[in-house]
Amino acid sequence: MYKLLKTEGQAKRGRLITPRGTVETPVFMNVATAAAIKGGLSAEDLDTVGCQVALCNTYHLHLRPGDDVVAQLGGLHPFMAYERPILTDSGGFQVFSLAQLRKITDEGVHFSSHIDGRKIFMGPRESMRIQSNLASDIAMAFDECPPATAERTYIQAAVDRTTRWLHQCIEEMDRLNANHAINPQQMLFGIVQGGINHDIRATHAKELTRLDMAGYAIGGLAVGETHEEMYGVLEATVPHLPQNKPTYLMGVGTPENLLEAVARGIDFFDCVLPARNGRHGHVFTSRGKLNLFNVRHTLDDTPIDEACACPVCAKYSRAYLRHLHKAKEILAMRLCVMHNLYFYNNLMKEIRDALDNGDFADFKAHTLENLRQS
Repeated sequence: MYKLLKTEGQAKRGRLITPRGTVETPVFMNVATAAAIKGGLSAEDLDTVGCQVALCNTYHLHLRPGDDVVAQLGGLHPFMAYERPILTDSGGFQVFSLAQLRKITDEGVHFSSHIDGRKIFMGPRESMRIQSNLASDIAMAFDECPPATAERTYIQAAVDRTTRWLHQCIEEMDRLNANHAINPQQMLFGIVQGGINHDIRATHAKELTRLDMAGYAIGGLAVGETHEEMYGVLEATVPHLPQNKPTYLMGVGTPENLLEAVARGIDFFDCVLPARNGRHGHVFTSRGKLNLFNVRHTLDDTPIDEACACPVCAKYSRAYLRHLHKAKEILAMRLCVMHNLYFYNNLMKEIRDALDNGDFADFKAHTLENLRQS
């Protein structure tokens, strides 16, 4: 159940109550694609960095180790020793971005595994069965994710197919939840598509709203369009989604993106960016992003960010972290990913605090100015 606590302009301060715990929003979900954060972080580390929700991926876990294996082990929570809420992506984006030789039909997608080339079929019902086996708290509807800048006729056809698939997702999840599912309280979020076509987005949002989903995601962004185009899509779409349901912007983004999207009514986010950047020595600070490979950090005995309270900044210098990366030590990735995820989760906490205090607009302006300092 989602409770809207207050608003400031279009920005929302909310709370999603699940059997696995309460999620305070706006929230950034930490991406554990294959039931683990890339960079060597454990479930205990997720608590340390302030993670409220972990995101795991249906496509990857279906291929390896197999959702049937995860089901036999009790679902994702015991499998990865994580007790807080988990959201599973439907696998649709990966089917369209990773799979080779894919063939789209109205029933679903035939494709070849990017791991071993074996032939696989995934459609809306299959995605729901896999996610039921994974036993996540939130499942995402199976959708067709066209490139944001694709031809309008192609995008409209993909949107229409996504809507037809959503009805099948709803039917199949209802059936699964009523028939001894590992997690019979699994929620389903629908996904709004439409590229950068404002009218298609608005119409699709209105259509999905009539289905009274547990939550609504905006997909197909951060895939080639400009930031301004993305913000324009949000402004055209979010007002047509119910304010008393969670809104989720998939696959976004930078700290600046989070601030701008919160201001436009988004309260769930995920992105691989903080973990991916950390693995390559790029770390986020309250004054912008740093590249630890820069020679100027060779003798720098200061922490990544003196304003940061994470365990990494409490103990380690930029010089040491630079050395670890240059020496290709695994510890380099672990520490920098831990810092970046703490930074993102703490930024969301500061956003929530600002909304609670009624000064989000000032906080946003001040924070954006500081982020441009690097």
